[in-house]
Amino acid sequence: MCSHSAVSELRTTETRLEFPYTRTVGAVFGGYLAALRERRLVGIRGGDGRVLVPPVEYDPETGASLGTDLVEVGPEGTVLSWTWVPEPRPKHPLDRPFAFALVRPDGADTAMVHAVDAGSPDAVSTGMRVRPRWRDEPTGLVTDLEAWEPLP
Repeated sequence: MCSHSAVSELRTTETRLEFPYTRTVGAVFGGYLAALRERRLVGIRGGDGRVLVPPVEYDPETGASLGTDLVEVGPEGTVLSWTWVPEPRPKHPLDRPFAFALVRPDGADTAMVHAVDAGSPDAVSTGMRVRPRWRDEPTGLVTDLEAWEPLP
């Protein structure tokens, strides 16, 4: 026989996980960051001919080196999937409600996760067309692409 109550008190805790790291960027990702600083989007051609964005150093299927020849894509793109963020956290890319979306830039075969600054969830849809909004003063970081915006 159990000496304690069958109903236990429900307790919750808030946990936040972060994974800070340092990485050398190399020629491929360094080229991607340089392009962002110039308000351009680039990818790299995989071994099967697909254009991968953001560019990677090694083919995701075979592990073979892809070299350093970057391919310009965009600047516009298509939302493939999204979720609404009604209450952004301090480290989110925007300080107001926005959508996190998979955006496939024109000319790319893969999508990148980024913020879409649409104003409301009713203004976002799968298949919608978007364009990048660039930071006023680019710094050569991934944050130079501030957010995607719906095309009129």
